[in-house]
Amino acid sequence: MNEGEMLLIKVPASTANLGPGFDSIGLALNLYLTLEVARSECWEVIPLTEELKEFPNDESNFIIRTAIEVAKTFETILAPCQIKVDSNIPLARGLGSSASAIVAGIELADQVGNLQLTKQQKFEIASKMEGHPDNVGASIFGGLVIGCQIGEEVDAEIIHSIDLDVLAVIPEEELLTKSSRGVLPSSLSFGEAVSAGAVSNLLVAALLTGNLKLAGKMMKQDKYHQPYRKELVPHLQIMEEQAYKLGAYGVALSGAGPTVLCFVKPGEMDSLMEGLTAILPEMCFLPLEIDKEGSICSGAIATEIK
Repeated sequence: MNEGEMLLIKVPASTANLGPGFDSIGLALNLYLTLEVARSECWEVIPLTEELKEFPNDESNFIIRTAIEVAKTFETILAPCQIKVDSNIPLARGLGSSASAIVAGIELADQVGNLQLTKQQKFEIASKMEGHPDNVGASIFGGLVIGCQIGEEVDAEIIHSIDLDVLAVIPEEELLTKSSRGVLPSSLSFGEAVSAGAVSNLLVAALLTGNLKLAGKMMKQDKYHQPYRKELVPHLQIMEEQAYKLGAYGVALSGAGPTVLCFVKPGEMDSLMEGLTAILPEMCFLPLEIDKEGSICSGAIATEIK
């Protein structure tokens, strides 16, 4: 890498599940975790937002630990860097903040260690670290990602042709994934599993054929996690009752929550926001679009950040 240039790593946020696509469907969104990287005598993280200041600013930082761990598996020792970190991805809100940090760490290892990893390799490493392929797949590839992780094997299809706008309805309260997973059942009966799988299959087919009304219906019919998580996210029930009347074609808990997403045709966002604001005035409303590029690295590492 040439001295005097800036290495920039940019990783999109993501939502997972879209209702019945539990731990297998992810969608990249246009919120970003951004790293500006330069050589340094020691590892140092400079947070550019107040929210990021709660995290360590040395090599114990999660992004740096991830990078060092990845490089180690390839028998590579990373030269220390100074990293400016910026993010507009809300933390612990179900918008893939941890997945974006994992992907950023992998990209950091790849660039600083000159590992020359393929997207597929990054995807496999990230899925193993995260435990499922939905969020990390979306952050790496962009667009809609449908993934399957069985043992050490991870496969996915990536679709960039989906055309829709997304309204994120975000409460002030955090909800950790561990707490949200704690309310899920340990098993489903064979009949329940067959029904849940059919709903998920039809969701994917409806998204691919552009049958948005049917896709929204399947989001509402999820049997894997949303019925159990409604006790933790009471506004999900309210939005399922009201958002469809206001023009949304789909409503789904974003990941483990507590953010709820409304899917809307382009051009119909304003009326939906106005109607929901009147019903849920305490929420933050964030209009979003699908990111179709995934994680991006540009420039080259500099000797010093100016």
